[in-house]
Amino acid sequence: MALKALHFASASRAATRTLAVFGLSLALLPTAIAQQRPAPSSPQLATPAIERRVNDLLKQMTLEEKIGQLVQYNDSGYQSATSPTQIAANPEANNNVNSMDLASSGRLGSMLNTVGAERTNAFQHAAVDKSRLHIPLLFGADIIHGYRTIYPQPIGLAATFDPDLVQSLARMSAEESTTAGIRWFYSPMVDISRDARWGRTTEGAGEDPYLGAAMARAYVLGYQGTSLSNPDSVAACVKHFAAYGAAEAGREYNTTDMSEIRLRQIYLPPYKAAIDAGAATVMSAFNALNGTPATANRFLMQNILRDEWGFNGLVVSDYTAVMELVNHGIALDAATATRKALLAGVDIDMMSHFYDTKLPELISSGQVPMSVVDESVRRVLRVKFALGLFEHPYARGTEVTAAVPEHRPLVRKAAEESLVLLKNDSAGQSQSVLPFSTDARKIALIGPLADNPGEMMGSWSGGPQLADVVTIRSALDARAKQYGGSVTYAKGTEITGTSEDGFAEAVHAAEQADVAVLALGESGAMSGEAGSRAYLDLPGNQEKLLEAVAATNKPIVLLVFSGRPLVLDWAAQHVTAIIEVWFPGTEAGSAIADVLYGDVSPSGKLPMSFPRAVGQEPLYYNQFPTGRPPFHADLTKPPGPDSRFVSRYIDVPNDALFPFGFGLSYTKFSYGKVALSRPTVPLREANRESAKKVITATATVTNRGNRTATEIAQCYVRNLGASVEQPIRSLQGFSRITLKPGESKEVTFDLGFPELSFYNAESNAVIEPTHYTVWIGGSSLSSDEADFNVTP
Repeated sequence: MALKALHFASASRAATRTLAVFGLSLALLPTAIAQQRPAPSSPQLATPAIERRVNDLLKQMTLEEKIGQLVQYNDSGYQSATSPTQIAANPEANNNVNSMDLASSGRLGSMLNTVGAERTNAFQHAAVDKSRLHIPLLFGADIIHGYRTIYPQPIGLAATFDPDLVQSLARMSAEESTTAGIRWFYSPMVDISRDARWGRTTEGAGEDPYLGAAMARAYVLGYQGTSLSNPDSVAACVKHFAAYGAAEAGREYNTTDMSEIRLRQIYLPPYKAAIDAGAATVMSAFNALNGTPATANRFLMQNILRDEWGFNGLVVSDYTAVMELVNHGIALDAATATRKALLAGVDIDMMSHFYDTKLPELISSGQVPMSVVDESVRRVLRVKFALGLFEHPYARGTEVTAAVPEHRPLVRKAAEESLVLLKNDSAGQSQSVLPFSTDARKIALIGPLADNPGEMMGSWSGGPQLADVVTIRSALDARAKQYGGSVTYAKGTEITGTSEDGFAEAVHAAEQADVAVLALGESGAMSGEAGSRAYLDLPGNQEKLLEAVAATNKPIVLLVFSGRPLVLDWAAQHVTAIIEVWFPGTEAGSAIADVLYGDVSPSGKLPMSFPRAVGQEPLYYNQFPTGRPPFHADLTKPPGPDSRFVSRYIDVPNDALFPFGFGLSYTKFSYGKVALSRPTVPLREANRESAKKVITATATVTNRGNRTATEIAQCYVRNLGASVEQPIRSLQGFSRITLKPGESKEVTFDLGFPELSFYNAESNAVIEPTHYTVWIGGSSLSSDEADFNVTP
């Protein structure tokens, strides 16, 4: 079933157009917004029963206790022989606080990356048993792609184009984590990333807002379940608000600068989808947006998030982000940073030690109204009451300390669906090298990631046990023996190595084999936070190893491990088959073996464009047109008299090596003619936010091969003649369909106001009388199209 675009209303936006810059002051908040405030985004946080409990408790709280609810620390200094340490790496905050003392005296509201039943229960008992009002702590953690049973990183899950699967995985991770006392995930990260140099690309859904919105919604629904009050549900935290993924030059923590049209049309839709799904919390971003740091950006936190979208949950800063307002240069001291962050709408100060030290003075001097503090405390308490923490404050059931056998099939399925087949040639034989035939008895398995359980998960990998991980070597060994074959393993080199001492062994193994499988790519630490890269080639001397093995002229299957698109130009020209495997998780080896041997036909599609050269970044399919397009010029050749003064590079083609939405299968799919339900649509019918089905596009997909396989049909739209230029095409629907050999199915996409509207010069979502082209196909390069007009 085709997904609807997740759009947001703009009827009241003209009332907010009081300044052209972001970061409006309190005095400039329009009264029109207050009069048109939307319904609360999370009904679970807005029940009369919760509101009564919140107000009753608030009346009993001292100022010190109120401020305590607005600060968050980790468990530094806590010692235990049995409970695990912090779940994620962060810089040392050096705030010299004693979290146990704060919890015991009611001066601590939440804790981060403090996990394990023993550890969380110890702090919770301090808060519940010893503090005056017995307010429970809320334990949050960076659970990004699984707790003990690890599934692919979010960029890999985005390649599945399977929101239902993502929702099931999110539910699974919530069920595991709550046994360790965790009731709050700092996830999903829904930042759009168009620049593969940015390390946190691995945590998101890639470059497209439609796909990103679908994934954002799925994570929230999975984490929070049918009710936040269920003991196995966690509060989702949508991050990083906003536009963190647009960091200049792909450099971590760098500034972002863009038009409001781009912000609303490209970067905000995934956040809005998560909010509409009921997300209970939001995390502010590290970056500045158009000159105002997100953590002090009232335009983002109040005007958009609360006034336009009706968000009624809490906002937490990122790690020491309040303190970093001083580094940004908009605050000369801690008191100013505190005032700006709280008045902008940041309710909880994570690790800065600013709110608890500076708010008393700011309140007494009148610089921060007590009403602002009270409202922030209400937001925190609403989430705690909605989660049922006052009734069930402790870790539930038997703690999960290792991968759960019953969860392995689901994460294996996820890993299988995430693999993207980028190339599959025949190597001079009668059939493609993949899937392996029974003739492939001798397999050479080469590379630093071939037998490396610690690198199968990637960054932010929860709390896995390495003994639980299925490596490629172990899985291929077992599978080859089933068919009477064998696997010869040679490491070849290290991930970032320079020594060629292992090359000879690797080359010899390939020479003796029927096919060579090379497991190459990044380490998990090379992506994720603080993992930006200026070069996107295979790290170290891995490409030299690949070239040496390729010189044997044996068929090669390259498995690419990465948290981002890499430059694979040489490999694409010289290697027989390439599979992007991302970081597959606990069942990595099993999933890869299933695809190599053909038990599963690959169905993944790229959520990001793969560049030919790093100089193309940022690179994305839904780019705007230019006044001098290359038309039919051959961009693989240097410029000539008729091809120089066009928008191009002189040394590389403009297009991606592998484009968004691309992915091969072990079968062939064909698409029939695109049909539209009508040739024209009246503007008065289309230009309404409630118009969900303005026109319907259909096409027939046929499996022309001899294997049952899954295809991801994609619907793209272009709008010509609008008052503001629009992308050359944009994704507005997709559908997963499984077809038997020779089978055909019709795919249908309903296109309405969310899919057809755009943001005009006033940043309002509108439809105008223009010309539309619709494509349906298997990637962003789909060529089957049909046209219609919106008439005045």
